[in-house]
Amino acid sequence: MTIKETILVGCVIIEPRVFEDKRGYFFESFNQKRFTSAVGKSVNFVQDNESFSTKGVLRGLHFQKGEYAQAKLVRVIKGKVLDVAVDLRKDSKTFGKHISVELTEENKKQLFVPRGFAHGFVVLSDTAIFSYKCDNFYNKESEDGILYNDTDLNIDWKLPEEELIISEKDAVLPSFKNVELW
Repeated sequence: MTIKETILVGCVIIEPRVFEDKRGYFFESFNQKRFTSAVGKSVNFVQDNESFSTKGVLRGLHFQKGEYAQAKLVRVIKGKVLDVAVDLRKDSKTFGKHISVELTEENKKQLFVPRGFAHGFVVLSDTAIFSYKCDNFYNKESEDGILYNDTDLNIDWKLPEEELIISEKDAVLPSFKNVELW
């Protein structure tokens, strides 16, 4: 596996080594020992989630606060998404900055999003199956988010606004400057 640092400290892109031949392909999607070495700390994943979405579906920007904060290791099984992580760590030199990375079934890249980040993605292909590991269990009372089209964050979702499909819940999230951070 190859690890690529991003501008957001702790947030890394993982590119697995893929073995392909006429039968298809094989790759190791997760190895605890290699992952720990790559990110420089032990992360104990306790929950795996998967979603299916159609083109234009935007999920995010989500996070959990306090003792229920979550680190995530995300990847695409089928299709193509633009994945986004926003640094919410007030003491970070990249507080309020974000990265975007295309995760596809072809490139098999994964993004590790540490605790203290908001996360979201938009589907760029006709459909997508998105998978992620979390290091903490979901807790409804600690969930929060930031409006996807916040003008301070100025995220380019790569699709026109009229093609985006947003849940009612995500459409009324607070702006970045109005979100209550821990």
